[in-house]
Amino acid sequence: MSATSQVGIGNAGKPAGPPRGKYIAMAIVGAMFVYVFFHNEQFLFNRAHPVWQHYEPFKWWLLPHGVAGLCTLVLGPLQFSNRLRLKYLRLHRTTGAIYVTGALVLAPIGIVIQYFDESQGAARSFTIETMIQSGLLMITTALGLYYAMRGNIWRHRQWMVRSYAIAVTFLQIRVILGVFGLDHPPIDWHVLETVVWGCTATALLVGDIANQIYERNSRLPARA
Repeated sequence: MSATSQVGIGNAGKPAGPPRGKYIAMAIVGAMFVYVFFHNEQFLFNRAHPVWQHYEPFKWWLLPHGVAGLCTLVLGPLQFSNRLRLKYLRLHRTTGAIYVTGALVLAPIGIVIQYFDESQGAARSFTIETMIQSGLLMITTALGLYYAMRGNIWRHRQWMVRSYAIAVTFLQIRVILGVFGLDHPPIDWHVLETVVWGCTATALLVGDIANQIYERNSRLPARA
C-alpha cells in the first residue's frame, strides 16, 4: 500500500485518531467565527446601518463574496476529518469541491471590492495586500486540488491546510482588531495595516506549523 493510500489509517487498518490539537484548532476557529459574526456582521440585519453607505458602490459584489467566504470557512474544517473522509468519501469530495469553488470565487472578488474601497479613500497598500492574500489563497487551493486529482492525498492535505490557514485570516484580523479595541473610531490606519499585513505574512507559517504538528502526532509515515 502506498503512503498516499494510507492517509488517515493507523495500525490494524483503523482510522488514526486525530491529534487533540486539531480539535483545539477547530474550537478556536469556531470561537472566532462566532465573535466576528456578533461583533462585525450585525449590520447585515440592519438596512439602516451607516456602513451600507460605504458599501453602496460594491454592495452587489458582497453577496457572492460573502456566500463563497461562508462556504470556505464553514466547510474547511470538515475536510480535515479522517473519519468523514473514510466513511463518506463522496460527501468529502462534494464538500471539497464546494470549498475549492468558494475559495477561487471569493479571492478575486475580494480584490474587486478592495479596489472599489480604494476609490473611497482606502490606501493603495490595502489593495496590494488583498492581491497578495487572494493570490496565496488561490495558489494553495489550486495546488491542493491538483494533488487530489493526482491521487497524492498526503500533499493534497498539506496544501489544503495552508489554504485554510490563509482563508482564516479573514477572522483573525477582525478578532485582533475587536479584542484590542483597534476597530473603534478614530481608527489608526497604520495599526490596522500592520495587523492586516502581519496576519497575511504569517498565514503560511501557521499552516506549516499545523502540518508539522499533525505529521508528528499521527502514526502515518511521511511520503519521501
